Amino acid sequence: MVKIGDLSIKTPIIQGGMAIRVSMAKLAAAVANEGGLGVIAGTTLSIEELKSEIKKARDMIVNKGGALGVNIMYAATNFMELVKASIEEKVDVIIFGAGFSRDIFEVAKGTGVKIVPIVSTLKLAKISQKLGADAIVVEGGNAGGHLGTDLDSWDIVEDIAKNIDIPVFGAGGVITPEDAQRMMNLGVSGVQMGSRFVASEECEIDRKFKEMYINAKEGDIVRMMSSAGLPANAIISPFVEKIREDRADRPTKCIKCLKKCTYKFCVNERLVRGHSGDFEGGIFFAGKDAWKINEILSVKEIFDRFKKVFKE
Repeated sequence: MVKIGDLSIKTPIIQGGMAIRVSMAKLAAAVANEGGLGVIAGTTLSIEELKSEIKKARDMIVNKGGALGVNIMYAATNFMELVKASIEEKVDVIIFGAGFSRDIFEVAKGTGVKIVPIVSTLKLAKISQKLGADAIVVEGGNAGGHLGTDLDSWDIVEDIAKNIDIPVFGAGGVITPEDAQRMMNLGVSGVQMGSRFVASEECEIDRKFKEMYINAKEGDIVRMMSSAGLPANAIISPFVEKIREDRADRPTKCIKCLKKCTYKFCVNERLVRGHSGDFEGGIFFAGKDAWKINEILSVKEIFDRFKKVFKE
């Protein structure tokens, strides 16, 4: 068990908040029901959609011991509106990354909602603690999605965990129970896993996306530059090859979902196409070690395999 402020999490596993529309109510509720911190990815959702997903997840959470959170990219244009909506719906935790907000701590003050930044440096970890963060996620460049460092989690987590007084969750490279044990040995309070939960029965994406994880081999996950201006890891695919060769199709329309964008392609559109199983036109974000995943499991089966690492 780990405490985030006065919130107790029975099994110290955070399910990564994977946008766009990967981490939704069904997955988050399943994780919370197993005693972990289930997370809805709020990025690019409308206020109404986010509130609806939170309510759906609440209705599906029947077991005590877990918690419900929302992950929102700071890079999103409507970041603060999504934060305020999450607070209104009384989520347990808000996790944010892809940039850093100082204002969020004041907005959440006195609401009971826990604030957990995703950081990649000791400097930002210390700033987070000083501003009132309840915990932090330390994410390395071996994680999936948008990244804040080229260094792997294994290279940065231990130093941060030793120099911070609030709970630290290690993210990046945690695919197997052995990986989780390795991360715990670095002094963290728990782990955050994204890729392992993509290949779960409860994850609401096309099966073709999940099978790309199952079929990926070592070396198939490559670095690319997102139109959000941040590097990311993705499974090699025709469109990712275009991005890496700087010949990606430019967007024909724009909904201004990001505060800053290169406009070389629409990462929003391409992620949605990937999650719908469009191999030719989609982007398939994945942690660098997602090739270790060889089967689709239920959330319960995933937790059963990892619980031995977190002896209660």
